[in-house]
Amino acid sequence: MIWDVAICGGGPAGLATAIRAAEAGFATVLYERAEDVPDKACGEGLMPRGLAALSRLSVLRGIDPAACAPFRGIRYVQEDGACVEARFRDGEGLGIRRLALERALRERALAAGAELRRGAVRKVVPATDVAAVETDSGSIEARLAVAADGVNSPLRKAAGLDGAAGAPRRFGLRRHVQMAPWTDFVEIHWSDGCEAYATPVGPETVNLAFLWHGAFAHPTWESLLDRFPRLRDRVDGAPAGSEERGAGPLAQAARARFANRLALVGDAAGYVDAITGQGLTLALLSAERLLAALPRNLADGEALSRSLRRYDASLRGEWIRYALPARSLLALARRPELRKRGVRLCAQHPALFAALLRAVA
Repeated sequence: MIWDVAICGGGPAGLATAIRAAEAGFATVLYERAEDVPDKACGEGLMPRGLAALSRLSVLRGIDPAACAPFRGIRYVQEDGACVEARFRDGEGLGIRRLALERALRERALAAGAELRRGAVRKVVPATDVAAVETDSGSIEARLAVAADGVNSPLRKAAGLDGAAGAPRRFGLRRHVQMAPWTDFVEIHWSDGCEAYATPVGPETVNLAFLWHGAFAHPTWESLLDRFPRLRDRVDGAPAGSEERGAGPLAQAARARFANRLALVGDAAGYVDAITGQGLTLALLSAERLLAALPRNLADGEALSRSLRRYDASLRGEWIRYALPARSLLALARRPELRKRGVRLCAQHPALFAALLRAVA
């Protein structure tokens, strides 16, 4: 059998692609090396545009209400307690446990007709008419292979699509705490070289995630939390709701989002940083844009190549909308005094912060 679409990676981007491909009538198979839904480091916040994209997949009804919570804006908190906040103008965001999100996406992909297989993809070898997808359980043929294998994508590297890595190297660590959220905002606490993100992800659960520059020596969750005394005092005594999960280095670039019979989606298509909370949004939108661009006949190599170029071009605007604010905030994160002045300015002019939030939400 020759598959139409073979997806490599069962995270949100891969599963969203599987749903859309199967619904479009393509014979679709997805490989994920983990036996069960993998729990990975993630901020677990969907901004309003991401929530709208998830809604278009008809997945929301399948998500456990105990594993999600709405949030209605973003709040920045400085070391001295000074803060600035703004509510979303259009809709709300959703904090959602990644495990719950991926389980709902899996169920939806199966219902749409995609086949989900356990296995690790070792290599994609493109040819004129098909791509050979080599896995640890054998090889299959597909008209199109989709790399959804994460920020450090081996398939992107093997295809020669890696770009220059960003600097400085950044890393992330997250753990859940069992307590009722104290706000319906995502709070971002700042310190020199590190940020803490508190996202409500259930009626009794808060996701605490840290992002930092690579200069820190062997940081632990506790040592990172100690950098934010107000946040530490807030969660003091709350039991852990999950194991710690880490990620990094975060910044990875792609020279292009396609090659011969290969498309990149989600973090595999390039990643700047989690500082703006747009990663899940971009993952869902990349799947949407890819399937909107594909021709009906994937066997036609010239038509497929043109469609992949259209996909790359259509995602460019979304990428810029994500990358420019992320790089700007990273520049501020590396310059604490400038960042403090910027937050104070936004506190004096709340409409400015609201406008900045609209640009990324």
